[in-house]
Amino acid sequence: MQTWRMPIIDNAVYVNGERTANPENLEETYEVLRKRHGMAWIGMYRPTPAEIESVAKEFDLHHLAIEDTLAGHQRPKLERYGTTQFIVLQPARYLDASEEVEFGEVHMFIGPDFAITIRHAESPDLGRVRKRLESNPKLLALGPLAVMYAVLDQVVDEYSPVVSGLENDIDEIEDQLFTEGANVSRRIYELSREVIAFQRATQPLVGMLAILRERISSEDERTIELHRDLRDVEDHVLALVERVDGFRSLLQNALVVHATLVGQRQNEETKALTEASLSQGESTKRISSWAAILFAPTLIASIYGMNFRNMPELLWPWGYPLALLAMVVLGFILYASFKKRGWI
Repeated sequence: MQTWRMPIIDNAVYVNGERTANPENLEETYEVLRKRHGMAWIGMYRPTPAEIESVAKEFDLHHLAIEDTLAGHQRPKLERYGTTQFIVLQPARYLDASEEVEFGEVHMFIGPDFAITIRHAESPDLGRVRKRLESNPKLLALGPLAVMYAVLDQVVDEYSPVVSGLENDIDEIEDQLFTEGANVSRRIYELSREVIAFQRATQPLVGMLAILRERISSEDERTIELHRDLRDVEDHVLALVERVDGFRSLLQNALVVHATLVGQRQNEETKALTEASLSQGESTKRISSWAAILFAPTLIASIYGMNFRNMPELLWPWGYPLALLAMVVLGFILYASFKKRGWI
């Protein structure tokens, strides 16, 4: 069954921070924007190529940025094409049920009089961003830059539960290190992959936010607060990056410790097997030695028990005592030899 979807989640034209129109389609948005000279904010969710081409044609978006948007699976980046800024973000959310991190993708086109947000996953909640900005007309009056800041802030805020989830998973791994769980090394490897992916999503934001702050004047009274807000987001990102770097170091150390513990357990098992083998060898030596000692008189007795007619020793007066003496002497010689070698 095909799931129904709405490519355009919200579509509005704002003038001086106030929502003045709710167009039913993109064409109406373009027309209203030309008449009222405000800001168009078009929110799209997994749009079709035709819809992307429509906004690209209307707002003269660069073809390279459009290619990236159509292709998807882009890393976080900031690019400038004339008066339009193209921003790619990788939001993330922690799934408690599976204890995994799910990554999404958001593209933003920020121009002089438009903000286009294209979401390719369930997060972030851009509806919350829009409500937050609409409740603050003074901030929204700054236009597309306010939308850019609010989306960045929301993405960074949603990183915090991910960090907490990863931290909890790493704590569990540290508790399991000294157990004999078979899946510990696999879990460490999976967590390391998630942490590396999270680093790729967060580290580029540090440079991106620094560039964006430089492009926004800190001298203009209208944008000075926005400049400070971006600085606050940048501080949050720096703290996140430091924590995630620490996670990676912890997991590397955990992997080394786990490998060492596994090696120690294997050495102990090998030592126990060797000791058991040596013990079995000693027992085998003792059994073999006594078997050889007992074999000597048995051999002599067997020879003289064959009952052949022509056995002159059977007629000797001292034949029987000599046979017994030979048994005793041969047994004593074997015993002394084995005793000297430590087999008995």
